[in-house]
Amino acid sequence: MMIFYALGLRLYAIIVRFAAFFNEKARFMVDGRKNIFSRIYGEINIADKHIWVHAASLGEFEQGRTVIEEIKNRYPDYKIVLTFFSPSGYEVRKNYKGADYIYYLPLDSAKNARCFVGLINPEKVFFIKYEFWYFYLRELKRKNIPTYIFSTIFRDNQIFFKWYGGLWRKMLGVFTHLFVQNDSSIELLNSIGIHNCSKAGDTRFDRVYEIATKAKVLPLVSAFAADSKVVVCGSTWPKDEDNLVRYIVESSSDYKWILAPHETHRKHIDEIVSKFNGEVLLYSEADEETIGDAKVLVIDSIGILSSVYQYASISYIGGGFGVGIHNTLEAATFGLPIVFGPNYLRFKEAVDMKDRGAAFSYIEYSELKFILDKLISDESFMKERGVIASSYVSENIGATKLIVDKSFIV
Repeated sequence: MMIFYALGLRLYAIIVRFAAFFNEKARFMVDGRKNIFSRIYGEINIADKHIWVHAASLGEFEQGRTVIEEIKNRYPDYKIVLTFFSPSGYEVRKNYKGADYIYYLPLDSAKNARCFVGLINPEKVFFIKYEFWYFYLRELKRKNIPTYIFSTIFRDNQIFFKWYGGLWRKMLGVFTHLFVQNDSSIELLNSIGIHNCSKAGDTRFDRVYEIATKAKVLPLVSAFAADSKVVVCGSTWPKDEDNLVRYIVESSSDYKWILAPHETHRKHIDEIVSKFNGEVLLYSEADEETIGDAKVLVIDSIGILSSVYQYASISYIGGGFGVGIHNTLEAATFGLPIVFGPNYLRFKEAVDMKDRGAAFSYIEYSELKFILDKLISDESFMKERGVIASSYVSENIGATKLIVDKSFIV
């Protein structure tokens, strides 16, 4: 199995190099790893004490950010080495001030693992959620470096629990401790002989709670909302937008609407605007004097959505008609009822909040209309659902402290 794993990685590397000629993300992956070891050698002082934290992409980074910052606050003598696999993480967070060094992770191989681990010489290593690289884990085990993974959730359909998953089960055995999200993950791990695990919860709750307490004031959004009730639709995709535009156009409600699409390139933004008959403004073109006259505000920039939710009464989370919904917790922490499409079952927090009555899912437009009509027309019902959402977040904070406490026990 290990031979197929290594061959698969080599094939992947060839495909990425070829794709780099015409694909920007692939080009970032190739260019970002050029001369990586000479750069690390020239920048890192091996005499320093290092903590290595690895995130696959931006979402995993945001999930692990509180752990990075907690370690940095408690143990300032350590230097944080942060690595990413994906450009969507590295290119967005390459200037993150919470880490001392930020790199692309060299592709997994025996040689790369020896070089990388040898250069940074970490005292502890943290993998965030779902990253399992055989040669890196083997090298860390060989050097007896404490290695942890956190905010992980296991399901019985994953490769670890299949008859052909021996290599992946072997990777799990490398970790000093696995901090998982729920009891069922512990039961699954125990079933394959992994007992060095415990339920710590999901660090995203700590992150969104922190975001809510430090939300940025957005003068334009504040002027748009004014004294009106607002629905914020975050990370929407075309199917979400088709349904939302239909509802907005047909609705007689005096609610205002903020659409923050997942794709913010000009062509897509123009497509959204063209579906409305006036009363729509782009965030990038608005001013405080006139923005209050609009019924719909389209956020055509990135990085502010988590703070936009503070101005909402209701939230809609996109992605439910594609690979899966986006972050619901950013809205829940502000005490908002949540609406999303049908593809949400892989997301524990969405399932939990739907079971509690804080979130609502739909398939057909008629269902969306019924849900939104109810939330908009019955303010006490809407607020009650929002309280359930914020309470759910409050009940689940604390994973960060638990993980750092246990990982640094001497």
